[in-house]
Amino acid sequence: MITPNISFNFGDVNNEPVIFIRFPYDIKTISEVKKWVGVKWSIQEKVWYVRDNHQNREKFGLPQMVVDSNKDIEGIAEVNKKAMVRFIETLQLKGYSPNTLRTYKSEFAQFLQSSKCMDVAQFDAEKIRRYMLYCINTLKLSENTLHSRLNAIKFYMEQVLKKENFCFDIPRPKKPSILPQVIHAKDLEQIFLVTTNIKHNTMLKLCYGMGLRVSEIIRLKIVDIDSKNMQVFIERAKGKKDRYVNLPESILVQLRAYFKEYKPKNYLFEGQYGGMYSIRSAQQVFSDALKKAKINKKVGIHGLRHSYATHLLEAGTDISFIQQLLGHKDIKTTLRYTHVSKQTIKNIKSPLDNLGKM
Repeated sequence: MITPNISFNFGDVNNEPVIFIRFPYDIKTISEVKKWVGVKWSIQEKVWYVRDNHQNREKFGLPQMVVDSNKDIEGIAEVNKKAMVRFIETLQLKGYSPNTLRTYKSEFAQFLQSSKCMDVAQFDAEKIRRYMLYCINTLKLSENTLHSRLNAIKFYMEQVLKKENFCFDIPRPKKPSILPQVIHAKDLEQIFLVTTNIKHNTMLKLCYGMGLRVSEIIRLKIVDIDSKNMQVFIERAKGKKDRYVNLPESILVQLRAYFKEYKPKNYLFEGQYGGMYSIRSAQQVFSDALKKAKINKKVGIHGLRHSYATHLLEAGTDISFIQQLLGHKDIKTTLRYTHVSKQTIKNIKSPLDNLGKM
């Protein structure tokens, strides 16, 4: 619970949006606040603060962020300010996620600022093509950034201005094919062994045991766990899709022990002062576990989900079932795991082994 004498208000530190934490001077309160994840002291403002984001607002029971039209149009020529406002409003009306909204806003703003005093509503496909070449040759943007920027421009032209197939003839750069990072089963055992905190251990085991994204594990609620049917409900995951995953039988006793010790109220894993556990904290839990297990591999907590899929595939699970469990819309996304599965590669014999047998 948040101490009653603590109040919050919004501001900026080094041009970054933050939440100021204010309270009457008290040694005990200072000691507690300093334990909060991500908390910092502002010398200039003489106040504690954390980043202004979705997780912190939810943790402190504050209203979620809304689009600030005045701030979003800063640095954009007068002729294109209306375009930015309509762009953001259309994204909101279509119910795009906060992450997509943030990415599209940033990429479209870069486009508008580069366009200066030219009215982008009057641009034809050739101008967009030349702009994308400028992004490649002059700005030297990465393939992923180029895709994001073109997606934002495409959204404005086709969804806001209703110009169908406007960007159809503009080629897209080929994205690099990056294989999923998979953790060996022996390394996973070591990670779980060295993670002695039952809360952290349960969180990591469920991430791997159910193939969850970090955003899904922190949003799990107690009511989502159906121990009778051994299923877990994943609500409004990526793409706003609901799905069910199987609850591992081996975790049931530990899950009950964790629940008895921590007594979460709403979310299965809650922060120190209640509310949803933060993504950053979950990532740090995994990072610390890697170090303790002495695993020298560049992999994030999402590697647990990749490992889940790969190990299911190696155990002979049908790829279509894995697709459903992971919540992938396109089977092509799931098929990536066939390229990292050791089992499928091991079944291929070198032609050298067949010499002399023919």
